[in-house]
Amino acid sequence: VQLQASGGGLVQAGGSLRLSCAASGRTFNSYAISWFRQAPGKEREFVAGVDWYVSIPYYADSVKGRFTISRDNAKNTVDLQMNSLKPEDTAVYYCAAWRGNVVLRTRQAYNYWGQGTQVTVSS
Repeated sequence: VQLQASGGGLVQAGGSLRLSCAASGRTFNSYAISWFRQAPGKEREFVAGVDWYVSIPYYADSVKGRFTISRDNAKNTVDLQMNSLKPEDTAVYYCAAWRGNVVLRTRQAYNYWGQGTQVTVSS
């Protein structure tokens, strides 16, 4: 499966952005999809994920209540709505997929990655 992330940009603290991950290739609805992010000098970390069967969302504690992940299997997309953004949310955001029905929080589990999209939140 090929992944294409889009929607990043520059926003002031408190603002919102919506990222989108478009998938093509193999059967999209057999893959759990997650968003990760990587800030300069830091490890790539799990942000949010959604399974393929019942679309149960999972979130990192740092974004819970501010970010919402959703998927549309008909359109082969997974979106990440980010509200109340903070400067510490600044990072390159990646969408990733692995062929399973469980959302995993470790980057090593994911076989497929999008190219990343920059999100910058100014204070």
